Amino acid sequence: MNAFTALVIGGSVGGLATAHELRAVGAEVAVYERSVGKTSARGAGIVMQPEVETLLSRLGVPAQSVSVELHERQQLHMHDKATRYEAPQLMTAWDTLYRALQEPLAGMCYRLDSTLTRVQVDSHDVTAEFSDGYTARGNFLVGADGIGSATRKLLDPATRPAYAGYVAWRGLEPESALPGNLLDLLSGRFTSFTSSGMQMLCYLVPGANGEREEGSRRVNWVWYVNVPEPSLPKLLTGRSGKRFANFLPPGELLSETAEQVVHQADASLPPDFAELVRLSDIFMQPVLDLPPRRMMADHAALIGDAAGTVRPHTASGTSKAFGDAAGLATALQGWTPRQPLPATKLENWEVQRLDRLVTLSELGLELAERSTLGAGVGSQFFNSDSPRRPRT
Repeated sequence: MNAFTALVIGGSVGGLATAHELRAVGAEVAVYERSVGKTSARGAGIVMQPEVETLLSRLGVPAQSVSVELHERQQLHMHDKATRYEAPQLMTAWDTLYRALQEPLAGMCYRLDSTLTRVQVDSHDVTAEFSDGYTARGNFLVGADGIGSATRKLLDPATRPAYAGYVAWRGLEPESALPGNLLDLLSGRFTSFTSSGMQMLCYLVPGANGEREEGSRRVNWVWYVNVPEPSLPKLLTGRSGKRFANFLPPGELLSETAEQVVHQADASLPPDFAELVRLSDIFMQPVLDLPPRRMMADHAALIGDAAGTVRPHTASGTSKAFGDAAGLATALQGWTPRQPLPATKLENWEVQRLDRLVTLSELGLELAERSTLGAGVGSQFFNSDSPRRPRT
């Protein structure tokens, strides 16, 4: 007999990790995802971290089987040779990890096109209402629906994300589509370049179907660039005229904006990185800060980016969500709906995870400032007044 019924809002990797953790303590779980079709990969590359590896291992999935292994780190320079040192690391991709988590959940309720509009708690039950009129009833609700969390807006409407002062231009290209000189430079290495107001990182990840063989993988890159907030609306406008809030998908970049990005790459990046940008289908995310405030409400909890963000330089966004989910499941283990919630265990979980979130948030801010990224530091680019010239 299931201990309790859990409604998980958000069907990305954090939501799937939550489903696994809650099922492991006996809960019946249903997941509700707002995307109409397949959820989009909002962060292409993922650094394999212990929390992720632990869950995969429990599912019988070795981390190496869903990752590309790197051997070195290298720092590129505008005019000098690359600086290299040994640094073994495993890199996976959002879609690869998503498949590894989703396949063992076959048969579980996973409902798409489910935008949460209302949460109501009645005694020991919680009811979720969705924009299409569908309702779901359970005993506990988890908001794992990311930076734009509908759950958080309902439970804690005063907390809102703020622009951090820079964006992440991104690309994810099949290695078979790139020239040999780039692959020779990038394969097996975590490659980076930093200058005032920008930082670029690149590494290989598994292919679109999880391939790890040479020739079938993908080259993942992210280019952090300081951008004044007034320039954001234009950069986040898609080809259809739609204004995106948190993510400009591949294929939506305006041709004028693409020209600006390529021009800036040619002017600011080492030639190999500039070539990689020119050859890519570029997408973009503004970097946002959501300060940690609360994770618990009556018969509901927030995890991952829904509860608070960490800057991407910590490589901990995904692993933090997994850690949140594991700790929440431990706190709920043994609870049944006819009992009061295990308040002390849930309070301890919230305190511990908020403390972890604060630590990671402070580290991320420190790393960003050290790389001259963010409002008030470093050079500024893509200024709306003079879009083709950096402002220093």
